[in-house]
Amino acid sequence: MGGRAIALAVGLALVAGVIRAAESPHMAQGGIAAALADAGASGRDARRRAAEAVPLDRMPEAQRKLAAQSLRSATLFRHLPAETVTCDPALLEFILARPEVMVDLWRALGISRLALDPAGPGQWRMSDGYGTTGTVRLLHQERTPHGGLLVFHGRGGYTGPLAPRQLTGSCLVVIRHATLDPDAQGRPQQAVQIDAFLDVDGLGLEIVTRTLQPLIIRSAAANLHEICLFISQFAAAAQRNPAGVERLVERMSRTAPPDRRTLARLAAGRPSSRSQPAVSPDEMQAELAARWMPADQLAPARR
Repeated sequence: MGGRAIALAVGLALVAGVIRAAESPHMAQGGIAAALADAGASGRDARRRAAEAVPLDRMPEAQRKLAAQSLRSATLFRHLPAETVTCDPALLEFILARPEVMVDLWRALGISRLALDPAGPGQWRMSDGYGTTGTVRLLHQERTPHGGLLVFHGRGGYTGPLAPRQLTGSCLVVIRHATLDPDAQGRPQQAVQIDAFLDVDGLGLEIVTRTLQPLIIRSAAANLHEICLFISQFAAAAQRNPAGVERLVERMSRTAPPDRRTLARLAAGRPSSRSQPAVSPDEMQAELAARWMPADQLAPARR
């Protein structure tokens, strides 16, 4: 998954996903359900609607001021098309509220360099391993009987080959999720949709708007698609082989044992009646990492 595997919480925080997405061979109920047919948008009307939908009036004062400032100063906006995740809602809620756990799983599988380390309640330090560092903060979270909403704020910078000077900036990322009808096999499905407001500081603005904006638009949707696909595949593997996933998550060295067990339990949900014998962690890694790991790295795990 490489540098594209930026957690949902990071979103477009610092243009980090763009850098690796451009190089990757894989670049490629209610209102949210209707958004599944949406191709995404960046226009003025879409931005106005997205900004008006941010629940500023339900945020504490400090968080409200920070979010409002981000909405006013954003130089780029993207309404991402909704994606579907095949998993129980409890698993998706856990991952969205604790993105560092999923990032640690990616690192354990060898498909990402991304680091997302807790720096306090609802706060993280991030580094993508390719020149981007920063901080991410959860400003607001709401739950409803059929979904919920999270508002994240990110701040940091990028130094690397796509920019002649350091880029610094911030972003506001609004994530909405809702439960959909089960699929044809009766498996639970969730919809995820993101609105991202990106503000690039000073001299970096021209670089981003003239050079990187097309990459941001393409890679943002690709990032979300790949992350949702991975969650779906992880849940499917856990339902078929809960014991195998339990053994795999023991490799997540940056995650506390209770959180590892919670991840495995929520992913398994209602295990399949045709559960398979537990496999080795290497075999489970090969199954889950096949899409995102180069073949020469994947081969040893398959032996």
